[in-house]
Amino acid sequence: MSYTNSSMGSGSRTDRRAFEFGRTYVVRPKGKHQATIVWLHGLGDNGSSWSQLLESLPLPNIKWICPTAPTRPVALLGGFPCTAWFDMGELSEDCPDDLEGLDSSAAHVANLLSTEPADIKLGIGGFSMGAATALYSATCFAQGNYGNGSPYPVCLRTIIGLSGWLPGARNMRNKIQGSHEAARRAASLPILLCHGLCDEVVPHTHGERSNHALSLAGFQNLAFKYYDGYFIYCIVFNPVK
Repeated sequence: MSYTNSSMGSGSRTDRRAFEFGRTYVVRPKGKHQATIVWLHGLGDNGSSWSQLLESLPLPNIKWICPTAPTRPVALLGGFPCTAWFDMGELSEDCPDDLEGLDSSAAHVANLLSTEPADIKLGIGGFSMGAATALYSATCFAQGNYGNGSPYPVCLRTIIGLSGWLPGARNMRNKIQGSHEAARRAASLPILLCHGLCDEVVPHTHGERSNHALSLAGFQNLAFKYYDGYFIYCIVFNPVK
């Protein structure tokens, strides 16, 4: 496992504010390199903790890139600063999305993937707020651009979201179904959503609604799995369906 130092901003025209991202930890494949997945941690966490977990998985052909989100004030925490991929208030469909923060983090992730070899399959996964950022990236890929209109530069082959939710769900369906190319990309992108039934931080109903919204928007290669317990870490031990 290795890491790189923090960088200022994402290197993309999507930035209007400067976000200083923390260390990026890399878990290199133990076998033939076939896929690279950027894995995004949850609110207040960092890339190191997930890199240690991912390094222990029996997946020798995957390179894992685990960045650390910027430290910023978070409205949900009363303005207390912590690592977060974007700002957020209450977890509600009526709460406005921080599209500027989402665009910046999605662009940072895309930049991390953009230097991978052309024959390597690219994906994004995450937990909680990281899952929300991964799903937002999926919608950017399908639409072909970020929320502010700048082009999305990476061809994604898979998305994984654990205990997350879908930002920007209200307007997504019209944006994707209004474009033949966007609909084609959405239909071809495999997405796996997993959620614990007893999750008290991000209730599983948010996962259900996200799955429904993605399906209505035309994401056809979609799987949603429930798991018993409070923590998504139990998914490898105790699946419900």
